[in-house]
Amino acid sequence: MLALADLFVEVYVRIDDALVSGAVAIPPRPGPRPACSDAEVLTVAVVRHLLARRSERRFLREVRREWPHYFPHLPAQSEFNRRVRWRWGAFELLRQQYAATVLADAWQQIDTSALPVKHPSRHRGPEPQWDGPNELRASFGRDAAHGEWFFGFRLAVRTDLGSRLVRAWSLVPAAVDERRVAEELLDGVHDLALLLDRGFVGRAFAAWCAARRIRVVLAPSKAERPRLPVTLRQGIAAWRNRVETAFGEITAIDGLQLAWHGAHTFWGLLTRTAATLLAHTLLRLDYV
Repeated sequence: MLALADLFVEVYVRIDDALVSGAVAIPPRPGPRPACSDAEVLTVAVVRHLLARRSERRFLREVRREWPHYFPHLPAQSEFNRRVRWRWGAFELLRQQYAATVLADAWQQIDTSALPVKHPSRHRGPEPQWDGPNELRASFGRDAAHGEWFFGFRLAVRTDLGSRLVRAWSLVPAAVDERRVAEELLDGVHDLALLLDRGFVGRAFAAWCAARRIRVVLAPSKAERPRLPVTLRQGIAAWRNRVETAFGEITAIDGLQLAWHGAHTFWGLLTRTAATLLAHTLLRLDYV
């Protein structure tokens, strides 16, 4: 990754170019024009996620102390947080624009990962701050990767198997039919090969994919793997590891740490997820 000074400049130039050119349009809000531009606010937010700094407050304090010549009018933390949440869609539009510069792989993968919002033992009934649009709300689900229950949401992604670029994503309920998630992430997609887990097995889903010329290859179960030829087993394991690596880059403690998002509301989680996935895309494309 670039040195911090170069990182601020690189990210700012890319974001400002997209806003000025109209490639990413941000609707104006009523009131006087803020002294700190949208490009500056988005830049600071993206760099924080690139550096996996978990505390927004501490990072803003660092920026004011070390980089006042870059961001002379940085707003207070409460105003900064509101502006970032208002502009969460800009993160996703930027991610889509950058990902579109690279041709999608012929082979892709769809999977989900747990995004807890609190420990299950601390859940005490209705929590409206975790209610999203279209009746989406935090709930209990099973995290198979860690063998434990969690309270929150799932991050569903469709990624290239080769480049590990995220091509589509969604926040979905913790307990969800993965086939419905896949259909959402494959909306408008044709002529593709997918590597999927056994949770996607189903005649209706297979027919849905066949109608769109989407070839589905299911990863073998643990019971089936010993019966496969060694070379085939190794090849499938290598592809599956790419998916796990992508989730590790996005969510793990030694990656961008989305699993430790620190959000207090659904809209805060949505914003942090969009910003983290933009940061991941910039890293995968070697832009920073």
